[in-house]
Amino acid sequence: MEDTSIFERKIDPLYQAGGALVGVFVFILLGLLVGAATDDFVKPKWPWLCAASFLLFFALFNAIMSATSENLMKYWGRSMYSFIGLAAGSGLLAWAFSGLSIGEAGSYKWIFFVVTFGYLVFLSMIAFMKQIVEFAQKEEWNRPRLRSRKGKGKKKK
Repeated sequence: MEDTSIFERKIDPLYQAGGALVGVFVFILLGLLVGAATDDFVKPKWPWLCAASFLLFFALFNAIMSATSENLMKYWGRSMYSFIGLAAGSGLLAWAFSGLSIGEAGSYKWIFFVVTFGYLVFLSMIAFMKQIVEFAQKEEWNRPRLRSRKGKGKKKK
């Protein structure tokens, strides 16, 4: 059996978002099942918590996976559309199961905003780090240029 890391695999952002949306649905259903058995355990905002949690999970996982992409701009485009679709889909699922709009769900509107902003920051950081690594690798293989050090150690008269 081949032992490859998950980060070496190329997983399309659409599949990542689809998996996260399935996760939102499954956890909402689990919460409803637990809520049917016990009255106090699961709060009415549980679906919004699941939606926000999987949105954050997607943001982190997708940003890390972008480091291995070959065409970063194409990956970013698919990632943005996937994130928007996941935010809308998980929000609609949360609204359908809880009966609460995002405005009525308390602070979840701000949580969605912060996760969205954090996602953009994560993607930018990974892209910047990828550029630094590519530059360093290019310099290493192309023999770094020796820079002259005139004036250091010797005084000119």
